[in-house]
Amino acid sequence: MSASIGRKFLMSITGLFMISFLCIHLTLNLFLTFDDSGTLFNLAAHFMATNPFIRIMEPLLALGFVIHIIWSGWITLENMRARPQKYDQGDQQLSWWAPSKNMFILGSMVLIFLVIHIINFWVKLKFSGEVGSTTVDGVEMHNAYQLVKDLFLHPWYGLLYIAGGILIGLHISHGFWSAFQTIGFSNQIWLKRLKCLAVVIGFLFALGFSYIPIYFIIKF
Repeated sequence: MSASIGRKFLMSITGLFMISFLCIHLTLNLFLTFDDSGTLFNLAAHFMATNPFIRIMEPLLALGFVIHIIWSGWITLENMRARPQKYDQGDQQLSWWAPSKNMFILGSMVLIFLVIHIINFWVKLKFSGEVGSTTVDGVEMHNAYQLVKDLFLHPWYGLLYIAGGILIGLHISHGFWSAFQTIGFSNQIWLKRLKCLAVVIGFLFALGFSYIPIYFIIKF
């Protein structure tokens, strides 16, 4: 039992850590819509790529993702073993409006989206050599803005990104308050507030990540 609680605690901590990263990531991505020249986003992306603190945090973030994924799968298997009897008909139906019933499915779909996202952006910027360069204030850097713009000009990728943003929002709308409950915020008054806050945060993430491809599709 203590091992199970420990895994849930660690999954909650890593989940909150990733939500914090997503806040920074979304803020950076919104720069795409502030300046059509791409200068602002390229400067922000260059800062993130060269800042020593961010470079140290990258492997920690990757480790957090791995721990969160492994532990969530482990806990899901434990829950399945603990309840071997068949679910009733109501439980068998996927209720996308109730993310708490489908966290593992939502998480798996988010993982697929993140893998596609990493391959199309992070891998190309870091390893492929396919990304062109630009010079801003005498500093040469990757033209990350052009990479993003070219991808979002393909409607299918824009739709995929919108779907991914919605999935992330749904996942967070339950995961946020659940994480706080696991680490001790189980008071009913606070829990009710955290659930409301989780819905707001999840909605803002879904809206923010969806707005970016919609902007490019409409603008260009």
